[in-house]
Amino acid sequence: MKILVTGGAGYIGSTVCSALEDKGHTPIIIDSLITGKKNYISNRIFYKGDISEKEILTEIFRDHPEIHTTIHCAGLIIVPESSKDPYKYYNENLIKSIQLFNNLLTLGQTRLIFSSTASLYKSSDGTMVTEKSELLPQSPYARTKMSIEMVLKDFSNSYNFKAISLRYFNPIGADPKMRTGPHTQNPSHVVGKLIESINSESNIFTITGTNWNTRDGTGIRDYVHVWDLAQAHVSAIEYFDNIVTQDTPYNVINLGTGEGTTVLELVTAFEEINGTKIIKVSSPPRQGDVAGGYTNRDKALNLLKWTPRMSIEQGLADALKWFNKNNVQSS
Repeated sequence: MKILVTGGAGYIGSTVCSALEDKGHTPIIIDSLITGKKNYISNRIFYKGDISEKEILTEIFRDHPEIHTTIHCAGLIIVPESSKDPYKYYNENLIKSIQLFNNLLTLGQTRLIFSSTASLYKSSDGTMVTEKSELLPQSPYARTKMSIEMVLKDFSNSYNFKAISLRYFNPIGADPKMRTGPHTQNPSHVVGKLIESINSESNIFTITGTNWNTRDGTGIRDYVHVWDLAQAHVSAIEYFDNIVTQDTPYNVINLGTGEGTTVLELVTAFEEINGTKIIKVSSPPRQGDVAGGYTNRDKALNLLKWTPRMSIEQGLADALKWFNKNNVQSS
């Protein structure tokens, strides 16, 4: 099948494209390349443009009328930046997504899978959440994601539209075949910061928030390998018609390992894999940070037949391998 992937030149979008290809599907990518990487679209069908532009979407579906489903990965994702510039996030994430959905509907494209986030959930001090847990997003970034989900639910209830929101917990790692991986320059997430710290002169890693109500005071997360996440998208494509039906045109599924790991535990695992001790310093939480939690994954198992197979250690090792590969190439 042909699958349209918005943001297919980004970290997760490009990994989803690789997973689709490995299962015999053909990704069709639309990306503005504002944050995406050109080398992630090599030898793939690619259209450069904004997801809100009807003209380019019309061209894509004219060229590829057999596209089966759209996977919507495009969007800005940096929590502190969203607090500093909420207009940018609401415009890029929410407004352009609404335009995308309306244009898809106008073009007769009624199947969509959305890359959402577990940061919608109310901070739970390290406890488990399910898809029915209370929502209380703490940053403009997370609120844009919740708003998009609300739009999708309304579109699905009002129009001939069907959608699945996949709420990611905390992606780590890289494509095991090293085709794509996280951006290595100016990383904003914890594993990138860890790798940055061991390649700096100071060897210092800053833990933002050490007084949460968790077992060691640091934030707790459900770290899931990006390749496992990508496999879940393939499953969502293959089981789409069972997950969203006439009676349930919109559905939400959490994607995580079902296990919580504190930031301090992650740092310890990283030290063991890398063989290097890291100097740890503490600082207050960043604006928008929460204590965190982990997911129950029964719904993902039941609807997607999906079980994460890769460990945190494998995720850290793949992230290191990706960094070393790209560091050598750029040196």
